[in-house]
Amino acid sequence: MDEIKVTIGREKYRTEVHINQHNLIADEPIEVGGTDLGPNPTSILLSALGTCKAMTMRMYADQKQWPLDAVEIILSSEVVKSTQQQTTYIRCTVKLFGDLDEVQKERIFKVGDKCPVQKILSNPVVIESNMLQ
Repeated sequence: MDEIKVTIGREKYRTEVHINQHNLIADEPIEVGGTDLGPNPTSILLSALGTCKAMTMRMYADQKQWPLDAVEIILSSEVVKSTQQQTTYIRCTVKLFGDLDEVQKERIFKVGDKCPVQKILSNPVVIESNMLQ
């Protein structure tokens, strides 16, 4: 499992993310006080789901040797609050490209829902935070 290190300094909301040899910047939009140097945390979460679904579909099509040329996924989220809880709705609109019949398209689409990130987000999650002294 990758170890992810996240650091933030004094520059308002600019946050560095280090994942093994990869680095990225997360930030908030200017209208909420950030500098918009990178995507916000929710967008990064949605991109994790989208990339996982797309990769899972690609792996499945490759395994079946089906002519999947490309996958495009548009993601959005909406939080609905009530007095007892908040529910987040994530919408994924999938478009498959290639010379695929309807059965192949439907199977590839359904396999995308079995990706590891969707499984994480669809089941209870326990977050344990500890502070080092």
